[in-house]
Order: sequence, then C-alpha cells, then structure tokens
Amino acid sequence: MLAQEVAVIDGDSPLWERARGLLNAALLLEQQNDEGYVWHGWTKGQIEAFLRGLPSPCCLVVAVWQAALPEQLSAQTPGGEAAEQLMLGLVCEVVEGEVRSLRTFEALRAAGLKAVDQLEPGYEDGLAILRAAHALVAPVAWALFTDWQTWNEWLLGSDEGLPPQRVVDKGALLTALAQAGRCVLLGTQTAHRYL
Repeated sequence: MLAQEVAVIDGDSPLWERARGLLNAALLLEQQNDEGYVWHGWTKGQIEAFLRGLPSPCCLVVAVWQAALPEQLSAQTPGGEAAEQLMLGLVCEVVEGEVRSLRTFEALRAAGLKAVDQLEPGYEDGLAILRAAHALVAPVAWALFTDWQTWNEWLLGSDEGLPPQRVVDKGALLTALAQAGRCVLLGTQTAHRYL
C-alpha cells in the first residue's frame, strides 16, 4: 500500500493539517497483519487491490471544500455570499501499486496553479488542478472533488446501526455519491477524461 519510503513534499503547508490524519490512518492500516481489521469500513486488502489496479505511474487527487461560516467571510465576498474554503487538497503519487509521494496543492504552484486560497470548486480550477498534478507528478488516474460533509460520509461513513468492524464497498458508495451529484470524479480511469 505504502512504499518503503514515502516522500512528503510540502509537509509545512497548512493543508497538511487534515492530510496528516489520512497518512496516520494509512500507516495504521499498513501495519495491520490481521486481515479482519477494519477502519471505518476500509481494509488494507481493499486499498491494496485498488492501488494495484491503477496504471503506473499515476496520481490520485482529492479536493474538498467547505462553505465558510458568516464570521469567516472575507471582504472579497460582496453581499455576504457564502465563500468556499479548500479544506483538503492532496496529490498521491502511485507507482506499481504503492503510494510513493504525497503533496498538497501548495506544491502544485510550481506547475503554475494559483494560490490555494484563491481556488474555487468550479470547472476551471478543477481542470487547472488536474493539469498541474499531471505536469508535476503523473497522469491523474482518479480525482475526487467534493464538499466536506460528503467527504466525511465517504471516508468515515455513518456508523449508525452498523457493527464497528463492518467492511464497506467504498467504490460503490463513491459511485452512488457521484450519481447523486454530491461529488465529481475525473481522471484517466473514468468515463469523463479531463485532457
């Protein structure tokens, strides 16, 4: 799942605050020798099978936004419109089924991406993110663009009424969320290519 050495390109970026938790969860799963171990519906075997099925090299991109609270709105939002803030912007480089490097969208500025605080959850910025990741890292196999609530629902699930060790088909759940219009999936492995 993770390469022997995983490079963290820009660990000082503010976006690492939330990305660090994902890396910790991946390390926890990586260290489990028990095939029955489940973390919020995820298993090490599920993730390894997904990564092995990807072209090599490639990258995975995730962008998660949240609407700003009224007290967080800056002067840049006329009329009190709800601005959206990028909460998580992460690129994972995958080579031969292993995650080799991780970087936030801050690192994509080297490929011409605008500042993270200026990124918006729209078509133009989404394509700019994909192009920058492709130029700097590798072709984007999968990219997930979503909101914070949908991200947490997919990543962590709603544990209401479910046994804590229940395995969840995260691919099917993500497909259902995309079909419901709650997220956008792009990349070379989707029916909707970005380049």
